[in-house]
Formats: sequence, C-alpha cells, structure tokens
Amino acid sequence: MSFTNVWIPDKQALKEQYLDYSAHFTVLLKRLEDHLRSIVKVSALPSYKTRVKSFDSYYSKLLKFPPIDPLIDFPVTTDLIGIRVICPFLQNLDEVEKLLIKNFSIIEVERKGANRTFYEFGYESTHVLAVIPESFKVGLLLPRDLIFEVQIRTILQDAWAEVEHELIYKFEFSPFDFPLKRKFASINASLNLADILFQEVRDAQNSLNTELDKRREQFYSRADDFTNEILGSYTGASEVQSMESSRHGSSLETIDSIIFHAIRAHNRGDFETAEALYTKILNQKPNKLVASIVYKHRGMAFFAQGDYEGAYQDFSLSLTENPKNFHSYYYAGIVLMMLDRNTEAITLFTRSLEINGYQPHVYFRRALAYFQEDQLGNASHDLDNAVALGLPAREEKKLRTAIAKKIDMV
Repeated sequence: MSFTNVWIPDKQALKEQYLDYSAHFTVLLKRLEDHLRSIVKVSALPSYKTRVKSFDSYYSKLLKFPPIDPLIDFPVTTDLIGIRVICPFLQNLDEVEKLLIKNFSIIEVERKGANRTFYEFGYESTHVLAVIPESFKVGLLLPRDLIFEVQIRTILQDAWAEVEHELIYKFEFSPFDFPLKRKFASINASLNLADILFQEVRDAQNSLNTELDKRREQFYSRADDFTNEILGSYTGASEVQSMESSRHGSSLETIDSIIFHAIRAHNRGDFETAEALYTKILNQKPNKLVASIVYKHRGMAFFAQGDYEGAYQDFSLSLTENPKNFHSYYYAGIVLMMLDRNTEAITLFTRSLEINGYQPHVYFRRALAYFQEDQLGNASHDLDNAVALGLPAREEKKLRTAIAKKIDMV
C-alpha cells in the first residue's frame, strides 16, 4: 500500500510568528486604509470596513489551500490583509476599481458572481489583489510576499453577503429544500433589482442636475451683464465673470419627466415650450414644495427673456408656496435690482441670508445693492463677509475698487 505525503503546517510555530507580526499588520492596514480614503474620490462617498484575518481563519485557509512552497517560514494568504469599500451605487464600483488600478500595482481583479446565468443569484463582489507599496512597509516587520485584498461592493451587495454568511456558511446545516432555496434566491434578486433601480434614479438626478447647471449659467450670465454695467464705469472692466456660474426623449407623464423636459427646453432657448411645461405642472396642483420649485424655474425662464416683471411675480409666488426657499429670495432680489428697486432688493437678500447665512454670492449682491444706494459702509461690510465665505478675488477687487472710487468722489 502506498501513501501520499501531505504537508501539515506546524500550527504552534505559525501562531507564534503570527503574533509577532500582528501589531505590524494592524499598522499596515491603517496606512492602506488612510491612503484609500485619500485617493478614492467618487460620485458618492463610500464607507470602509477593514480587518486582519484572525489566526484561526488564516490557519484554516492554509489547510484548504496549501502553499506551493511548504518551506516558506510563514506562507501568506491573499486575503490576510483586507479592506472592503462599500459604495452607494453600482456606478461607484467601476469608479473605485479604476482608481485602484491607477494607484497600485494590481495582481488580479476577480468579479465574484459575474459568470452566473440570468436565473442564478448569489454573492456578488469585485475582489482586487494588489502589491503593497514599499513606502507603506517602512518600519514594519512583515512576512515575505505579503499582498492585500480590496473588496468593492454596493451597500446592498454587502448586506446580502453578511446575511448569507450568517445563515449559511457559519452553520453545518444549509438549506437544501427547494422552497427555502427559492426564498433565498428571491431575496437576492430583490436586492439586485433595488441596486439597479437606485442607479437609474441616480442617473436621472445627474441628468437633471446637468440641465439645472446650464440653466443657472444662463440666469447668472444676464445678472452679470447688469453687474458689469454698474461697475464698468468705476473699474474699466469689460467683463465680470460670476462666481455663481462657476458652481454648479421619454414620455411626459410624471412631474419629474415634465420638469426635466422643461429645463432642457429652457436651456436650449425654447422658452415657449419651457413655460408651457412649467405651467402644465402647476395646473396639476402639486404640493407646495414642488410648486415653489416650479414657480422658481418659470421665473428664471421669464428672466432669461428680459421679462423682469413676470420673473418677479413667479419668484414671489414661489415664496408664497415656500417661505423658506432662500434661492427664490435671492433671485427675486436680483430682479428688483435690475428694476432699480434696490431697497426692496436689500430686504430680500437679507431674508435669504437669515435662512442660510453661508451664501457669499448673496452677500456680494447685497453689497452691490448697498453700493447703488450709496450706503458704502454697509457695502464694504457685506463684501468682507462675502470674501470670508469664499468670494473669488477678482469679484472682490472690482467692487472694492468701485467703492473706493465712489468714496473719493464724495
């Protein structure tokens, strides 16, 4: 009878070495986590889970997957050092993976569950094995050939993995009967569908925000032309670039879809269509919060066409529906300035700042209104507040110069 020799690692010797390395593993893991937090800048903020594999788990894995070279003093496993990056949306998985590939030397990328057929459900996760940069090892005692693993999952994928681990892998008995298996599959399918739906909602929001940014740029562009008329004679400036503007075909059945198409029409200058769609929403008698937003949008469409009275009326209606809409106070104040009603504009800018005091552009516009009314002390004070909150230097310089020249003329 012949016997095959099986390598069995010396558990006590390995445990002693593991304990020697343990504190160093912890320091290394913290360095890696801090670095990941600094480089992983994606469209939605992820969370992190980290762990150094316990000795018992490490030893069990060695028994399942013996090292190729049994003569190594302390054979490492690929997941001895592990970091999990948990993302809100599916699109973030690809974003994080690309950042890892850009910043580390990658050994392997494995997408768990990617090969299942359309009727199979189960654990899904992206596992990235990476080389530990030498700079992270400085001052540490570490085994040879140590690498680290990053798991990338959505919140729902992580929830499923945790529950599946508790209900199946931690117990000797697993559900084998068909009805129970079907329940597990149904739960996982629901989570997969929820991930897809969350991403679709996110995509729709991103599309809408892009259109909103374009529309804001149009609004601020007209307001900036007016500002240039005020300051040009004092500063000799040919152009004033707004700090505000540097910020940021489906069926028309829902308010969301109607407003999206209205804003797109607004952005391409089709104001007749935009106004009709905004009015269509208002005719549906939406709740006060929605009505306030739509009146604000329609007011911006009137403003873009130079209809300042119509714009002011809609901004006022927006505030009637929602008196806490600080944006509408601000927009109405700009319109009043263009109608040479600076005292009323100052009142509305003040109301906006009472609701949200962290608006440098509102302080700037109120300073401009004070300037127009020859209240130069108040104008300087508001300009100081705007600068403290981040007003660009070019904006400050133009108005500061204009205030100084006006004082000299008194």
